[in-house]
Amino acid sequence: MATAAGFSVLFQNPSKLSVRKFSNRAPNLKLTSSLNFFCSIFTFKSYNASFYKRFSTFQSCKCASAVPFVTRTYEFSDGSSEVELRLQLGDQDVQSPRDILVDANEASLAIRVKRIESHITMLETNHLFDKIKPSETIWYIDDGELVVNLKKQDPDLKWPDIAESWESLTAGSMQLLKGTSIYVVGDSTEINQKVARELAIGLGYTPLSTIELLETISKKTIDSWLLAEGYDAVAEAESAVLESLSSHVRAVVATLGGKQGAAGRADKWRHLYAGFTVWLSQTEALDEVSAKEEAHRHIKDGRRAYTTADVVVKLQGWDADHAKSVAQASLSALKQLIRSDKELPGKKSLYIRLGCRGDWPNIKPPGWDPSAEVDVPVTTE
Repeated sequence: MATAAGFSVLFQNPSKLSVRKFSNRAPNLKLTSSLNFFCSIFTFKSYNASFYKRFSTFQSCKCASAVPFVTRTYEFSDGSSEVELRLQLGDQDVQSPRDILVDANEASLAIRVKRIESHITMLETNHLFDKIKPSETIWYIDDGELVVNLKKQDPDLKWPDIAESWESLTAGSMQLLKGTSIYVVGDSTEINQKVARELAIGLGYTPLSTIELLETISKKTIDSWLLAEGYDAVAEAESAVLESLSSHVRAVVATLGGKQGAAGRADKWRHLYAGFTVWLSQTEALDEVSAKEEAHRHIKDGRRAYTTADVVVKLQGWDADHAKSVAQASLSALKQLIRSDKELPGKKSLYIRLGCRGDWPNIKPPGWDPSAEVDVPVTTE
C-alpha cells in the first residue's frame, strides 16, 4: 500500500536571525530572539494490518518562538510521575491565588498574573517535553513562589527542563529514538553535512558522511569520479555504502545531494528505510500557508524520491552559522513523529533484522522473498 509521511518546517531568512544561547540553569530567562518558524505536519499512512494500526492525521501549528516566553527566575525538577515548576513571583503584587491564572492542557502551559485591565504573562510555552494530564495539575503559592505540579503521561520519559531547549530536546529524543540512526537527504551535500553533524553532536551519535566515505575508499574526489564515470556510477557506489551502514545504530548519516546521490533515486531507498530520514528542502515559500501547500503537493505527487522521507524541513535561504537551528527543527519534528507512533523505532529495528528487503512500511513475515512476488491477475465481470 502507498504511504507518505512527513513533517515540514519553514525557516524564514535564517541568515538574518539573531539567536542568543540559553543555559538550562541560567536565571531570568528572557525571550530575546525572533526565531519564528512555521511547522506544518503531514502524516498519511496506510499500513499492513498484520503489523500496524491504521493511522491518518493532519495537523498544522504555528510556533511563535523556539523557546518559551519566560521573564522570571524558575526552578524545575523531574520526579517519577510528575514534574514540578517553582516560579518566583518577585515584585508581582499577588493578593490572592485568584490573581494567578494557570492554563495547562496536554502539551502547553501558560501562567499569567491578573491586573485590573490586563494580564501579565510570566511563562508561556507550547513545547512541553511530552503530554501532561491537565486535569491533575496542581498549583499553589509557597513563600513568594508559584509551585505547579504537572502529572506526566509517560513516567519513563525524563524532562531536563520545562523549556524545549536544545539540551532538553536532544536528551528526550535519545530516549525516543532508541538508537535508531538518522539519514539526512536533500539537494545540497553541504547542507546535509552541516545539519547532520549538529544532530550527531547533540544526540551523542556518530557523524558519518557518505561523500567522505566514498572519497576515502576510492582515493579520488566525487567531482573527478563524476567526470570519469558519470552520475549513475556514483549513485550506485553510495547505495553500496548505505547498505553497509544500514545495520549501524546511533549514527547520523549525511548523504550526497542532488542527482549524484542515491537518495534522489526512488529505486535506491531500500537501505535508507533502516533509519529515520530528514529531507532538507530549500523553498521560495514566504509563509506557513505556502510552505504547507508546497509540502502537501510534494507528498501527494510523489514524483521526487525525497518525498519518501519521514521529515521534511523547508528552508528559505541558507547560512551555515544557523545549521544548529535547522537541526533543532528537524529533531523537534522527528520527536513529534515518534510520539504519534512510539513503536516506529522498534519497527525500524525489525526491518533491519529482516534484511532491509525494501518492504517498508508494509513489513512482510520472515522468509518473504521480493523476487518471488507475482502479480495476481485481476478479472472483472
